[in-house]
Amino acid sequence: MINSLTARIFAIFWFTLALVLMLVLMVPKLDSRQITPLLDNEQRQGLMIEQHVEAELATDPANDLMWWRRLFRAIDKWAPPGQRLLLVTSEGRVIGAQRNEMQIVRNFIGQSDNSDRPKKKKYGRVEMVGPFSVRDGEDNYQLYLMRPASSSQSDFINLMFDRPLLLLIVTMLISAPLLLWLAWSLAKPARKLKNAADDVARGNLKQHPELESGPQEFLATGASFNQMVSALERMVTAQQRLISDISHELRTPLTRLQLATALMRRRHGEGKELQRIENEAQRLDGMINDLLVLSRSQHKNELSRETLKANELWAGVIDDAQFEAEQMGKTLEVTSPPGPWKLIGNAAALDSALENIVRNALRYSHHHIALNFAHDNEGITITVDDDGPGVSEEDREQIFRPFYRTDEARDRESGGTGLGLAIVDTAVQQHRGKVKAEDSPLGGLRLIIWLPLHQR
Repeated sequence: MINSLTARIFAIFWFTLALVLMLVLMVPKLDSRQITPLLDNEQRQGLMIEQHVEAELATDPANDLMWWRRLFRAIDKWAPPGQRLLLVTSEGRVIGAQRNEMQIVRNFIGQSDNSDRPKKKKYGRVEMVGPFSVRDGEDNYQLYLMRPASSSQSDFINLMFDRPLLLLIVTMLISAPLLLWLAWSLAKPARKLKNAADDVARGNLKQHPELESGPQEFLATGASFNQMVSALERMVTAQQRLISDISHELRTPLTRLQLATALMRRRHGEGKELQRIENEAQRLDGMINDLLVLSRSQHKNELSRETLKANELWAGVIDDAQFEAEQMGKTLEVTSPPGPWKLIGNAAALDSALENIVRNALRYSHHHIALNFAHDNEGITITVDDDGPGVSEEDREQIFRPFYRTDEARDRESGGTGLGLAIVDTAVQQHRGKVKAEDSPLGGLRLIIWLPLHQR
């Protein structure tokens, strides 16, 4: 077994090339139509027929006007049953052949014209034998025998042997399954590596021991890949731990700050400075909550999944959003509600994704929000439009990054933390979907989520 991929490819290439060349060069030798010497019994039969024809011609007087008739009589009389005899004169005239057989006869005469070494050759369903020398006084004739071929080749095989290019094509077609199998076996380690990389892209940071087998090159690559996955897992775990520790550490002084604010309000009453402190504390609390949610969702390698129906999954989010819109004096229009479309996913993550994207539209819209659900054979498309200020084209790719803000003053005024769309992007990617931002017909921002349907 060759362990080096380079050596294996090199060996397979030359083996296949040698096989094709050998077939192309050697197979024509197997053509049953090749001209061959006669067997001993065939030689004796030919000599006996030769003697009978000579004797027949000797007893039949020559006629200068119709000289060929006596030749016809002789070969018709002594032709074996089911076979025919042909005579070729010294001038090259062929006696006894039909018009459509002349090409075959001429071809065989050109290859076998020595009566001391008669031969035979197949032409499709007939076989030519000869020549045998027949003396007729001062004339000499070449005697040939035309008989049915004992085992004729098919027309396709004859055509293939007659056309080397066709033989090459057939040889390549025959060798194609072998080559495909060899290519498949060579590409198998690459497919394993690709599947493992897809798992990592989906956030599933686990090692794949099966990668550390096969050719040396892929074995080394698989070992490096598993080392990389282990390093990534350690980094992500460390990042998760750091964020969690920071978030929990921030909660302690934040709780004390909120308690101190409440005591000050009780002692001194309301004040603008006190209200500002309380607003910032609430904003910091919301940011810590969103940061923890984002960290947990990014760290989860595999979400628990189940079969869900779109109308049941998002019904609560739509009802809550319409209620909040009324309280804010805005209109949320569901132009096309979700149907009972089936998808596989985590209910909490998908629910959170739509909730964040709708809340984002409620936060920045002026008066109107439009929510639309559509589906096709591939997936579900959710479109959320608002009539707010929108986002510039250069910022649309960045708004899904954590803490990215297009307008600091606007985010602060609206209470945004800059983490909502990052949570949406993480959840959608975990479900092999896509999310993007565009200009809205309402004048603001349009956010589009696409999720794959459950394929039975």
